[in-house]
Amino acid sequence: MTTRPKDLPLLGYVDQLSARPGDTLDFMVSSVSTKPFEARLMRSISADPNPAGPGIVEEAADTYFAPIRVASVQQPFAAGSYGIGREALKATATSEVILSARIYPTFRSPQAQTVMSIGQYDLGIDATGCLYLQAAEAMIHIGTPLALRRWYQLEARVTQNTISLTHRPLGHAADAGESAKPVTVPDLSLRGRPVVAAHLGADGPTQHFNGKIEAPEITADAEVLCQWDFALDISSLIVPATKGPDLELINYPARAVTGSAWDGSEMNWTHRPAHYAAIHFHEDDIYDFGWKSSFSFKLPDDMPSGVYVMRISCDGAEDAIPFFVCAPPGQPRAKLCVLVSTFTYAIYGNHARPDYHPSWQERTSDWNAYPHNPAEHPQYGLSTYNYHADGSGICHASHKRPLFNLKPGYFTFGDTDCSGLRHFPADMHLIAWLHAMGIDYDIVTDRELHNQGRAAIAGYTALTTGSHPEYHTSETLDTLRDYRDGGGHLLYLGGNGFYWRIALHPESDDMLEIRRAEDGIRAWAAEPGEYYNAFDGTYGGLWRRNGRAPQDLVGIGFTAQGEFFGDPYRRVCMDPAYDWVFEGVDEELIGDYGFSGNGAAGFELDHIDHRLGTPENAVLLAQSVTRENGFMLVPEEQLTHLTNLTGGTAKEAMHADMVLIDYPGGGSVFATGSITFCGSLPWNNFDNGVSRLLRNVMTKLLRTRV
Repeated sequence: MTTRPKDLPLLGYVDQLSARPGDTLDFMVSSVSTKPFEARLMRSISADPNPAGPGIVEEAADTYFAPIRVASVQQPFAAGSYGIGREALKATATSEVILSARIYPTFRSPQAQTVMSIGQYDLGIDATGCLYLQAAEAMIHIGTPLALRRWYQLEARVTQNTISLTHRPLGHAADAGESAKPVTVPDLSLRGRPVVAAHLGADGPTQHFNGKIEAPEITADAEVLCQWDFALDISSLIVPATKGPDLELINYPARAVTGSAWDGSEMNWTHRPAHYAAIHFHEDDIYDFGWKSSFSFKLPDDMPSGVYVMRISCDGAEDAIPFFVCAPPGQPRAKLCVLVSTFTYAIYGNHARPDYHPSWQERTSDWNAYPHNPAEHPQYGLSTYNYHADGSGICHASHKRPLFNLKPGYFTFGDTDCSGLRHFPADMHLIAWLHAMGIDYDIVTDRELHNQGRAAIAGYTALTTGSHPEYHTSETLDTLRDYRDGGGHLLYLGGNGFYWRIALHPESDDMLEIRRAEDGIRAWAAEPGEYYNAFDGTYGGLWRRNGRAPQDLVGIGFTAQGEFFGDPYRRVCMDPAYDWVFEGVDEELIGDYGFSGNGAAGFELDHIDHRLGTPENAVLLAQSVTRENGFMLVPEEQLTHLTNLTGGTAKEAMHADMVLIDYPGGGSVFATGSITFCGSLPWNNFDNGVSRLLRNVMTKLLRTRV
């Protein structure tokens, strides 16, 4: 169904989240106004709207992009996944038309849900859950509703004098259904493009199906006209036809899902595709809005690397579109490189939190914060931390749509007595600190690490993460490992990092996939047999379950989660050889303040575990003074209600470890083990112990050549 954002008059997004000088970015904007909108470029320094902190700080970047006015166009977008034939059929049967498929319905919708349609024929489920067939003006139903989450074989037959329907349950005890009705269907023609999981009307696709479909087929006079085997080319958006036109998949329905033949004997779809011959469609699948470019911007050669925001405004409405400018390839302009976690931003994109309350808008108004929250606008598509309408977990993500939580001034938690920031706005605490300290830096994103490997960060003395580098590919992890082992200094200034494995679609690498397999703090759990990524066939879930625990890369890994509060660190390393780390840090408790959770060590904590890869020479500099009863172990740390994998008590494991590790190639790792660490940096106008400690570490590392 086409949706027009009448309640949000101005929105936009950019086709790429990162670019280098010489690249061209396209900005897609939808504006309901009849007046032109204005676009102006700003360089972002701070994105925290909290008036008690540095606030939102931006510098005009008119030198690189002169402000422009662009004609307003309201751009629609359409939710719902389906498959459509790449060519139209034009055939006429003389005696009989048959439509058949196997289905696994998952949701009772207030509207009809089409299983398969072509021209005058529409086979589907009505609002009561009963199977129906419409052929021209004739309609027939089976009065018994189909059970949800059960497989059925469907068949619809149409002659000039009769239409009939049958549904037969597969592999479980349930009643079969059938119905027949004498009618007059003088014309048995099949005209138009065949559609699976939707009905193609004059205004576009409607009546989207929720559930799995497999083996759809259209037959005329005993001749197969259309037939598709969904076990073929599972990683593709094109299903090759056994007969008839190939099927193009729209809005990325889920593939590599168990089909009617799956019996638990094989968990990897690449080994037995016939057991995964289904596609899971949803009425609310939406990932790439497909808006037309409103204007383009070619980055000039002298544009500094940094975080930028394209500000758009029109008729009293405003929006902000962040993007990240990297240095030219092989031409570092600073010794320090900041890794921006755009994969994590996209995976969390439009996360509608279950604890959201409309009262949060009072803070929005008081702080002049970003006004829109995904929980109030689910029609723009939600995140992989949310569910589809049918209760299945959302496993795909893309930045090619407006992402409300990827905006300056957006706060995630509205009922805390801190700024309540996560992800992009929280990472800007670090950027603001770098500006306050006068430390030059370049930007790189995980996209460059994935695509270009070590070349993307060659020549940098040190590389630092932000607060939450959670989602990674094997390529990004390999790049960071090789950088470290090649003499680079890696600073991990967050928590719960390098945690989940994701896959990029082979035909559209802006589309990301996450399978929330065994273990982990999970917003939802993948169905049995659906742990392997459809995009590349790899085992999904935690990197730890894939043999690459975070401790192996940065010495520490996720161990405990609490509410959005923080505690301080206490120095535990008294070796004079490390006094330089704590020079000027006079606090006994380091970081019992901050704009994220009011403490430097909070929300999600990482710790040392030598069995998972922490080197024996790791130096534990400081450890969080974690409150009683404030945190819980992550599931992968727990064995029973009495025992856990660390061998000690749960309390002993629930803390943040700040470590410094030297590696044989001359590189090093400094890791803080807390997601709220960077939130303490701007406290007291950047004059505090956490700020001094990080400056000590960064200053020393930047003096050491790679």
